[in-house]
Amino acid sequence: MHTSFADQLAGLDLAGFSIGPAPVSSTDFPEREAVVQTLDAIWSDLFALFAGTALEADAEDLGWAFVNLFHRSAARKATALDRATDEVRALLATADGSEVHTHELETQIERAQCAESAMLALEEMREVAAALYLNEFGSSWKPVSSSRFNHGAMLTSALVEGRDFLRARAEAKRRAAMPEGTPVIFAGGRTRHATDEEALTFANNIWATLDKVHDRVPDMVLVHGGDTKGADRLASSWAERREVPQVTFSLDMRLGARAGFKRNERMLSLDPRYVVAFPGNGVLERLVIEAKARRITVVDRRGPLGTSPKAPANGSE
Repeated sequence: MHTSFADQLAGLDLAGFSIGPAPVSSTDFPEREAVVQTLDAIWSDLFALFAGTALEADAEDLGWAFVNLFHRSAARKATALDRATDEVRALLATADGSEVHTHELETQIERAQCAESAMLALEEMREVAAALYLNEFGSSWKPVSSSRFNHGAMLTSALVEGRDFLRARAEAKRRAAMPEGTPVIFAGGRTRHATDEEALTFANNIWATLDKVHDRVPDMVLVHGGDTKGADRLASSWAERREVPQVTFSLDMRLGARAGFKRNERMLSLDPRYVVAFPGNGVLERLVIEAKARRITVVDRRGPLGTSPKAPANGSE
């Protein structure tokens, strides 16, 4: 869970220092209603401009970049918060009781408080824009190579890179990089369908399966490969709609042919409650074999159009 800067201050030795209230509050930032209305109007006008033109094919890339503006701004504020927090700790370690030192400490604390408030406001704007992206293109917005933390919303839209998750887990840091809940692994590859009807059936089967698993695991954290195409994309969109936190394990291409198998190891190291398997390649088959060897329940949907291989395509399990 996210630890606010105020909570961090409470855990530090501030004896002899008088720390005032934060220099900014929520009223110093745009109201959520105004943010929603403004971004919705910009989004509508922008994509109406592209409709029916040669740029329509690039609309999704432009939509991604629009959301990324707020993501990058929030990330810069998060970096400023980390630097100011480190400076506070350093000043406390060298405290000499002088007025100059006390003033420097209070200045750094105010910097951290301002950075945190701005970070939360920008993250909220990004989440509003990400919701517009989801509605427009039907997929969850995901940064290229970083996590999508949402410190101010109880992690309902967190989409965390696996490396960040494992690092925070190893360091026992209860931050946004550690969604609380029960891991459920989702695995599936990129599949081609002969008709739009078959593609819709496949997508519906993914959502229906995840809904059933979620009913059994209310505190579910969805763990997947983060592929922006194919089954992962459909699962990520489901999690976004259902406000289920996500942890994504991207392939480490430096490992070459071993990348997929190493990702399997990292995901299984989370001790998941279930592995949900849809059609995929040999690496996915190995994931299923390893999960069963560890006595992890596998929800097998590798049959036609994402059905159970033990049941007919139009049956249910």
